[in-house]
Amino acid sequence: MARDRVVVLDVGKTNAKLMLLDIAGGDVVWAEERPSPAVAGPAVDQLDVAGIEAWMLDRLARLPEPARVAAIVPVAHGAAAALLDAAGGVVAVPDYEDRRQEVVAEEYAALRDPFSTTFSPDISPGLNIGRQFYYLKTRFPELWARVASALPYAQFWAYRLSGIAANNLTTLACHSDLWRPLERRWSDLAVAQGFDALFPPFRDCSDVLGPLRPEIAAATGLFTDVLCGIHDSNASYLCHRVARPDDATLAVLSSGTWCVILARGVDFSRLDEPRDMLANVDAFGEPTATAKFMSGREYAAIAGPNAPEPDQAALARVLEAGAMALPRFAPGGPFAGHEGRLIGAENLLSVERAALATLYVALVADVTLDALGSTGTIVVDGPLAANTLFPGLLQAIRPGCEILLAGGRAGAAFAARWLASDGGIAQPPILRAAPVTHPKLAAYRANWRQAAEVPQ
Repeated sequence: MARDRVVVLDVGKTNAKLMLLDIAGGDVVWAEERPSPAVAGPAVDQLDVAGIEAWMLDRLARLPEPARVAAIVPVAHGAAAALLDAAGGVVAVPDYEDRRQEVVAEEYAALRDPFSTTFSPDISPGLNIGRQFYYLKTRFPELWARVASALPYAQFWAYRLSGIAANNLTTLACHSDLWRPLERRWSDLAVAQGFDALFPPFRDCSDVLGPLRPEIAAATGLFTDVLCGIHDSNASYLCHRVARPDDATLAVLSSGTWCVILARGVDFSRLDEPRDMLANVDAFGEPTATAKFMSGREYAAIAGPNAPEPDQAALARVLEAGAMALPRFAPGGPFAGHEGRLIGAENLLSVERAALATLYVALVADVTLDALGSTGTIVVDGPLAANTLFPGLLQAIRPGCEILLAGGRAGAAFAARWLASDGGIAQPPILRAAPVTHPKLAAYRANWRQAAEVPQ
């Protein structure tokens, strides 16, 4: 039987997903999803790796036609790493949102390399892996004494599946404070604290680490290889980077809990630490300018629970009413120090709040793209590509750019297929966004930017 399928384990901050894909055509043959909440811990809250693993193994045992699977590709969110003991058991997988980590903020800040070398912003409470490690090392030395090794989050899942430990720059270099991307070396902080010595050698995203652990293969009936894996926003970027290799100004806006924009051709001097700008390293080892904000959380805060899909009629009513959402409703992003507030939204219907939330996210994305100096093609990937208003709104407020949208979970899905096939697949379908039209949109944007105190 041909091995013509790939399994993607996509562990996001909000949800964990398993997808079985046809490598050549990209069809989703089978998919499962579950929430991935943090669990309380005495030293620091933890990512729910035990719960995700139990769910993953149960679902892999139900996989249709397992003999057709060529590989499993782990994809995971950034700002996360697993600390393991000498036997490979989990000591801690800190949740970057645990506010207890802020206790070391002042002393840790004094130890960090300059932003101009790591391009890693100091993000509270624990979105720097270096801060997570330093917190545990200095505040819980007995726990830290058990630590023998560390793995970035995607490679932790590769290790749990294969038993082979590997490091990878797409995950390690994601605002970790541990890497200097332009110099291609560990940060001084990482070396001074001994954090660099905890990590295994670097491997490429597409490297086959080995087959599934024998006990997992026996329990699931799945006998396949495990790839090293990739950071989730880099997976979205890879999809479109390989489709447009000669586009020197390509920007990819991947979405989920976070909206993360990776852009080529950006002068790194534009990167501004207080505005949550940074550098990632892509799957080809190229430092890539990045900016981010927590679009998924902000959308939910504005739209409210169980919000319906927004439509243009609801958007028109929001614009006519002049209702506004002003930043910010979640940590991170270009509006540090701002407190989110709603203006004129008291009587909005649920669908209108969803339209207001979409408009807000589009306007923050617009500000973020301006900060990066992005003026070329912008590809929208993830849930925002499926939003009925977002791509058209972005096209309307950025008429000089070409806004394209990718269907489905194009980023993680395509990256897994591309990595498993050594690049031998067709590019995913891409659609051009039609601009949303409304006579009050341009004036609304100007008024919003003034009220939000966007620098001119």
